[in-house]
Amino acid sequence: MGLLHTSRMFTYMSRQIVRLPFMQYCSSGILSSTPSQRRLTVHSNEQLHIPVMLDDVLDFFSPEKNQVYIDMTFGAGGHSSEILKCAENITMYALDRDPLALDIAKQLSGLHGNRIIPLEGKFSEITRLLDQHDVGLNSVDGVLLDAGCSSMQMDTAERGFSISKDGPLDMRMDSDRDPKQPTAADVVNALSEADLAKIIRTYGEEKHARKIARSIVEYRTTWQPITTTKEFAYVVSCAFSHREAKKQKDKLRRPVHTATKTFQALRIFVNNELNELVMGLEQVEKILKPGGKLAVITFHSLEDRIVKRFLRGIDYSEKYSMSIGEKMRENRTRDGDDNRPQRWKEINKKVLEPLEEDIIDNPRARSAKLRTAVKIH
Repeated sequence: MGLLHTSRMFTYMSRQIVRLPFMQYCSSGILSSTPSQRRLTVHSNEQLHIPVMLDDVLDFFSPEKNQVYIDMTFGAGGHSSEILKCAENITMYALDRDPLALDIAKQLSGLHGNRIIPLEGKFSEITRLLDQHDVGLNSVDGVLLDAGCSSMQMDTAERGFSISKDGPLDMRMDSDRDPKQPTAADVVNALSEADLAKIIRTYGEEKHARKIARSIVEYRTTWQPITTTKEFAYVVSCAFSHREAKKQKDKLRRPVHTATKTFQALRIFVNNELNELVMGLEQVEKILKPGGKLAVITFHSLEDRIVKRFLRGIDYSEKYSMSIGEKMRENRTRDGDDNRPQRWKEINKKVLEPLEEDIIDNPRARSAKLRTAVKIH
């Protein structure tokens, strides 16, 4: 790795390490009875994407004609396509940072009467991008934010997200859109053992973070830089004993690769996902009109805690284990008795999760959680 590139990577990394305390609470610690059978195809019968908790999302939004929606993570357009089918003259602004998703949005727009407007960018850029289309504040009827990594990214070995598919250790959701953004390989080959352990522990909630970081540093020092997903998964697995590896299970009690949490942590760090989520939610509040609807699908506890705290007006810096006083204040805020104005009305008291049939139909939905809310002011 060249010195200049290493310097840029450390500059990028320092911006996130500085903000790690902002997210430290993370480390302390979406209404139908049948699974959706909808599938998305683009100019073929090829199954590209199974939208997660689609029926729940459609039931919540209940789209009406002439409404304006934003899909903050367009992906393969599964949710957006079904929303557009619900009523006439719906306009869908399709945001995604992945250039491939933007290509799909352009194709699908032609199939939907040019009612899909592609927007290339991150959550934090949504207000600026909408302004270019004369969409102002307090003007949008509904926003869907699916915070997960898309199936297209996971299924493409060259993108470097998948444990099971060998490819370059990349993990950049923007692909080559930002040449200054470090890849996952840049991170694991340049950062110190202490910084790697902090990333893995904070963003992966991995209790073996120190052992994994030590394994990474020893491998790259003794053998060679880590460049592929298969190689990285192997290095991480070396930090686990056979007994520890056998304990790794998912919600369906199926064996899970020991590198799963580490891959998650590295992906979140490389793409600055949690900070982007916070900034995106803050902008969504400004964009939605009073009475506008927000649906957020998350795939791990770090994201869900951020969304929960945002909707309930709890500061991100507060400890996750709230005191009795903090819980009472939260309840007062939800009931409208607090002096501060209540900004959101949550539709469901408890987070919605996929039915067992949904998970069997789409195993990647097993960790999904859906929170829905209506903007009050």
